[in-house]
Amino acid sequence: MKWRDRSIEELADMVCGNYDQNAPFFFPYRASSALTRFFRDADTDFRHDGSTRAAWVASALTEILNEPQPDAKTPPDAFLRVLTRLMDLGDRTVHDTEKRENALRVINVPLGREGYEAFYADNGKCYLRHVGTQSVIASAANPHRPFSRQEEEKRAQLAAYLDKASEDEFIGEVLLPMLRQVGFHRITSGGHKDKALEFGKDIWMRYVLPTQHVLYFGIQAKKGKLDASGITKQGNANISEILNQAQMMLAHEVFDPELNRKVLVDHAFIAAGGEITKAAREFIGQALDRHKRSQIMFMDREDVMNLFIVNNVPLPRKAIHKSPKQLDDDIPF
Repeated sequence: MKWRDRSIEELADMVCGNYDQNAPFFFPYRASSALTRFFRDADTDFRHDGSTRAAWVASALTEILNEPQPDAKTPPDAFLRVLTRLMDLGDRTVHDTEKRENALRVINVPLGREGYEAFYADNGKCYLRHVGTQSVIASAANPHRPFSRQEEEKRAQLAAYLDKASEDEFIGEVLLPMLRQVGFHRITSGGHKDKALEFGKDIWMRYVLPTQHVLYFGIQAKKGKLDASGITKQGNANISEILNQAQMMLAHEVFDPELNRKVLVDHAFIAAGGEITKAAREFIGQALDRHKRSQIMFMDREDVMNLFIVNNVPLPRKAIHKSPKQLDDDIPF
């Protein structure tokens, strides 16, 4: 996405809080460490290197706008996060109104030049609207969108971690944090120490719909590849075994302590740290009747990693590998 240099420079002045005719006292002044904190709060990896603040911010914004974008009219997701952070109502200065109307008027000058308009919604957050189509552009966790360079690096670290992780680590360090991040409640992991009460479930959880109705989910998780081979290789799991566990999962009740009663699992997830082969999916589709088939859902390695990245879940500690420069950057100013 190519923006005019003038627009980027004006936005950079607002991020820095430089006081001139473009942004007179409506944005807080940010020193070097505050700029690093600003971009960290926007879930990016930019760290101020001590150079001229406005030029450095303009360079960071240019790099963000050059990231892959969902379509021609939608800026990259990182830019939307920067905009939301910049227009936080908590950063109102004494020269502005309670709803930051002056800051909104000022920022809409460069945004309008590029065909966009910022506005505050009823929830107090700032959103972007495309002027031509009047469509609201919101930051969405779309697992099929292109990934930025930082996200690709994070994804590679997660893939390396999954290659070495045990099944319990796959569940506890990857699946559970991701499920909490996307909105599931009462996530309970059965673990692998006591098999007596597992009944085919590694995890059970619930999801509250906007209507306040509750759906219950169970997850059967396997670290490796799921196949339908007659002789399963070491490290893989046979789908027929998973089918038996999924049927046990759907037939067995779980106790919800908040409701003080037992409930049946509505849907079953089969999650794998490796590939779920096409033959394995077809085997389950043919073995289950039409009713049960609609209750079974799959998440293989690619699905899990994509959801993990787009929802910005922190990497497991063992998966983080920093270069000497990154370690130096962690030293506070």
